[in-house]
Amino acid sequence: METALILVESDGSIRFRKKDGEWERMVYLEKKQIGFILSDIDGTILDHKHQIDLDLIEEIKRLKQQAIPFVLASARSPKGMLPIAQELGIEDWPLACYNGALIGGYDQKGTLVPIFSHEVKKAEAKTLVARIKADFPSVSINVYSGDQWYCERVDQWARAEAAITKETPVETSLEQLLAQEAFEVHKFLLIGTTAEIQALHAACQNAGFLESAFYLSKENYLEVTHQAVGKDKALNELAAYFQVPLAQTLAIGDNFNDLPMIASAGIGVAMENAPELVKAKADFVTTSNTDHGVADALRRYVTE
Repeated sequence: METALILVESDGSIRFRKKDGEWERMVYLEKKQIGFILSDIDGTILDHKHQIDLDLIEEIKRLKQQAIPFVLASARSPKGMLPIAQELGIEDWPLACYNGALIGGYDQKGTLVPIFSHEVKKAEAKTLVARIKADFPSVSINVYSGDQWYCERVDQWARAEAAITKETPVETSLEQLLAQEAFEVHKFLLIGTTAEIQALHAACQNAGFLESAFYLSKENYLEVTHQAVGKDKALNELAAYFQVPLAQTLAIGDNFNDLPMIASAGIGVAMENAPELVKAKADFVTTSNTDHGVADALRRYVTE
């Protein structure tokens, strides 16, 4: 029979046991200790029909009674996230947009008020636009600044993105935008054929962009943000903003870009529909996004 071992960290909150020759992480935090929750959207709070679980809406009402913020984190824009926040009843809490490049909320006049902002460096933004136009002229260049979306022409790719997000881009000269001293770039979305985007991604990795991060969100979608951007960094910034120790945070996600956030939180939760590697790194695997997964996690660790 194999001997089971338990190790307790100094704060007593995290224990490990040996099971079948492997170390399994066990988390024992009192529910009342959770003071802030950060959650992904797609594949997490939205089901396969892009609908919000009614159970989750009820659990968020309980969170609000306890004054525990539930904040959404996504690559989406503020305008793309606000309707979801409104449906959940959390529009008064901040939104972590563009994977944390812009964190803020809307005031009563409908004006976006930033709390944290991490912009693509202007020099690298100008160089990127020039190189794409020279070497990849058919790639659609989309620039996101605050809650606005800009492009030079509404091509097939921009039309397809608009149909998905229900947003409308502003057609304008990108060079003129970038020439404005006060103009901020929170994200580039570059769209083309799979072959074009894969080639562009490879080219950008070796082009000396020292302060920008490039990642594929789809096979033919290349997104660009400042290198400091990430959901884990958003978790740390928001925990400090809400004055909640990191050990008392809970993060929920379903994909690889959620892994740093899940690993950084006091309790990291993966959805059952997440890839196996993501689930293996989480403290707890909840049910899927079609089976009340986020609501179940909240009940387990916070509301009941």
